[in-house]
Amino acid sequence: MQHNMFRHAAHEAVQTGKLPASGAPWRRIAALAPLCASLVLAACASLGGSSPQDRVQERASQRWQALVTGDFTKAYDFSTPAFRAVVNRDSFRGRFTTSVKWEGAEVVSVKCAEPTRCTANVRIDFKPLLGSGFGDKINTHIDETWLLEDGQWWVFQSIKGN
Repeated sequence: MQHNMFRHAAHEAVQTGKLPASGAPWRRIAALAPLCASLVLAACASLGGSSPQDRVQERASQRWQALVTGDFTKAYDFSTPAFRAVVNRDSFRGRFTTSVKWEGAEVVSVKCAEPTRCTANVRIDFKPLLGSGFGDKINTHIDETWLLEDGQWWVFQSIKGN
């Protein structure tokens, strides 16, 4: 019975935003406990509780999804700040030839040898636009370097081009 009383008081405090006006201090603590627990969980989630490998996996997947769909503006935004300071969006777009059509991409693995540097292995599926001697679809694997700068993971690209 007393357990239900605590739950009711906590529920009422959360719903109304008010603490019980009277009673022992433990009632106030019991009333605030669910609210405090939810705030702690939200704070942990916002701090990026996932591993560097998970964060790089997610960002690399998003970048390649943008490339496959031809959204070069979005893909450009995954480049390091230093790269973006030197290479503009139009130059970035010009790096991609039209001799293949990307069909898909998948981040196969991510390995982080250092706390601020990871390598993502990406499988790319594509079709050649000139000639079809290779069949419908070809796939290959590439390694991308991802760097942690100012709390965010960015793909490293040579300023000189491909």
